[in-house]
Amino acid sequence: MSKKAPAQKKLPRAAAWYEIDMQKGVFRFKNKLCPKCGSVMAFHREPVPRWHCGKCGFTQFQR
Repeated sequence: MSKKAPAQKKLPRAAAWYEIDMQKGVFRFKNKLCPKCGSVMAFHREPVPRWHCGKCGFTQFQR
């Protein structure tokens, strides 16, 4: 029997979370931060477009 190599964890990609302006030298966070607890909010499209905080449960619906 052949042994399988242990699964490698995928590292988070900073390019997916930040916008980089090379001319100004500025990094800007793409997602919103929760106004209640300050953690990162996730955007959900279904069933209603909304921003949701998984830490404290705060939800902000889009109009």
